[in-house]
Amino acid sequence: MDIEKIAKAIEADAGEAIDGLRESLREMERGEFVGETTPEQSLLRAARKALGLSQARFAELIDTPVATLRDWEQGRSKPPGSALVLCRIAIRHPDVLLSAA
Repeated sequence: MDIEKIAKAIEADAGEAIDGLRESLREMERGEFVGETTPEQSLLRAARKALGLSQARFAELIDTPVATLRDWEQGRSKPPGSALVLCRIAIRHPDVLLSAA
């Protein structure tokens, strides 16, 4: 695995340097990662699944940069309450959210 190449691609997509990214990639390569999913991560993924959208399309729908959505889904940052409310609406009433978009 070319860690530097992968890290540069991720940071280019995010539009900024990501602290600890290379070390995280090295840990992953060694199989030393432990994944914990937060309730917010689960909610975001469930909302996208309910809508049947990719990260890019869902980010567009909620007017959020796709890199920000990825950070939320991967637990690097916490989404604001308004995004979580939209996720709850998407899960309970996907047609409503899609028709409002």
